[in-house]
Amino acid sequence: MAPAPDDLLKTPLYHLHVELGARMVPFAGYAMPVQYPAGLMAEHKHTRAAAGLFDISHMGQLRLIGPEAAAAFESLMPVDVIDLAPGKQRYGLLLNEAGGIIDDLMFFNEGNDALFVIVNGACKAGDIAHIQASIGHRCTVEPMPSHALLALQGPQAAATLARLSPGIERFVFMTGGAVSIGGIPAFVTRSGYTGEDGFEISVAADNAEALARLLLAQPEVLPVGLGARNSLRLEAGLCLYGHDIDEGTTPVEASLNWAIQKVRRTGGAREGGFPGAAKVLAQLAASAAAAAANPADHAALPRRRVGLVALERIPVRDGTLLQSLEGQPIGQVTSGLLGPTVDRPIAMGYVATAFATSGTRIQAIVRGKPVAMEVCPLPFLPARYFRG
Repeated sequence: MAPAPDDLLKTPLYHLHVELGARMVPFAGYAMPVQYPAGLMAEHKHTRAAAGLFDISHMGQLRLIGPEAAAAFESLMPVDVIDLAPGKQRYGLLLNEAGGIIDDLMFFNEGNDALFVIVNGACKAGDIAHIQASIGHRCTVEPMPSHALLALQGPQAAATLARLSPGIERFVFMTGGAVSIGGIPAFVTRSGYTGEDGFEISVAADNAEALARLLLAQPEVLPVGLGARNSLRLEAGLCLYGHDIDEGTTPVEASLNWAIQKVRRTGGAREGGFPGAAKVLAQLAASAAAAAANPADHAALPRRRVGLVALERIPVRDGTLLQSLEGQPIGQVTSGLLGPTVDRPIAMGYVATAFATSGTRIQAIVRGKPVAMEVCPLPFLPARYFRG
């Protein structure tokens, strides 16, 4: 295996990846493992059956601290931050003034006027600068570069961690707290990016390799790279920033309406007040009015992210043109592959609103030839989060 180029950053687990025989690739400015000797397919299936360990230390971690932290952070996003109870986590969306998504993220209420935030690796420098510039006068913005981040995902993840950290099974989906795992201090949330039950584990970088080795010593656990992480999240219908969502995409176009709580919507107690609110709230109204059946609403909501299944066994990749059956361009695929668990070609992409209804037949143009596709509900595989 070739060493990482000098201009790439290395996570605290870099040397462990090399020892394990990982194939390393550039990702978000880091040298990251795309797969291990077992291969993408085996890693994917093992995560669905047992427990996979992911190094996600390239992602950004920060804390927002102070009495105004929740209100300040809420001013940047169309989500309810103020009412999130201590010990709970929520999905959030940083927006620009046009309602486009700067990044998607997770945030956790630690209590005592502190929020723990995880942002995407490719966006973290810009996110932290944006947050600091926007609300740094209202709360302390504390980046956490001295921390690594691991994810243990799969149906046996909870039993594995409970062996090393008795009581950790008390957490349910989107909750968490401080724990000790085999004597190593860590902060965990029961969440993840695979559609499976699992945990994300924030740990001091100095302890990351010891924790990873401890977890990999458990019989249920195998290391998993970026390749399987991508196929797992696509089967789960989850967005990849820079592919399925970006600064030119609003939450409603991305079919992320569920992430906007009632209190921030029109008529809610804290309606609007976030960047791009007028556009996003207008699109929510268009969505609620069933825009697909009402051409008058298409100007407000011109396109939607949808799930797609190919009706032939032909993978349809990112960037593929989507057409109506009459050959008119209607959109583009943003993520696509042959799903290892569902065992069929699946994709997500954006289509004109009139074609966004489940069951609609369209076509993708693959190597100059049309491939029949059908719009379908997301996710492609039912989630197995533990809700108690």
